[in-house]
Amino acid sequence: MSKLRSLAGFASALLLVTTLLPACKSTGDDKYDETRNWSAERLYNEAKAELLAGDYKKAVEYYQKLEARYPYGRYAQQAQLELAYAYYKDVEPVLALAETDRFIKLYPEHPSVDYAYYLKGLINFNEDLGVFGGLANQDMSERDPRAAIESFESFRELVQRFPDSRYAPDAYVRMRYLLNALANNEVRVGEYYLRRKAYVAAVNRAQYVLTNYPKTPAVEQALIVMVKAYDAMGLTELRDDADRLLKLNYPSTKYSLASRQQKKWWQAW
Repeated sequence: MSKLRSLAGFASALLLVTTLLPACKSTGDDKYDETRNWSAERLYNEAKAELLAGDYKKAVEYYQKLEARYPYGRYAQQAQLELAYAYYKDVEPVLALAETDRFIKLYPEHPSVDYAYYLKGLINFNEDLGVFGGLANQDMSERDPRAAIESFESFRELVQRFPDSRYAPDAYVRMRYLLNALANNEVRVGEYYLRRKAYVAAVNRAQYVLTNYPKTPAVEQALIVMVKAYDAMGLTELRDDADRLLKLNYPSTKYSLASRQQKKWWQAW
């Protein structure tokens, strides 16, 4: 009889443990995905709150779940644009650009598409700074110009299509900066070729600045590169033409061909 009671007790205990196991698992699942019963509105509001609080990874998580569960709801479009911004703030430029491009393609007439172009320009504007570039305060003219070109094109698309956009004034300012940076980049490359005695390549870079960035401060230095390159090649007529153009447009320029030639004469003597 005692053995029967022991077996009955053991069976009862086993039944209790078996009954509790699913409950424990369910509790763990609830903790793992607290959002599984959230509505689209709550997912959006929670994502927005995390975005404003600066928890960009959490915001990205909520926006992704919103897009996956409610892709055609009234919150989906705005969520996609804010997801792009969250990626941008979380230093994920590739993902951020992919979201902005997708938004522009899917919703070209959306009231906030001007912001999509602005955000795209902003992402490329800062893309190759990175953490170390920002700390070093690196000059954009010293970096790969591809991101700068893409940034300029996005801002130009914005101001051409939406001249009255609230983002247009800032886009204009950034475009001017980008033009100057791109022109400086070309001049720096021209100066590099000059030091390497690749004079034809130096002239080509300088001419590119005159043709494509004629209203930038870098034009003065581009003309100086041309004068030096033509002088080194012995092309005196072209050198003098470039020198006259330099003095005509920049009468207070610090570069003087006459003093340079005099120095060369003294060095030869």
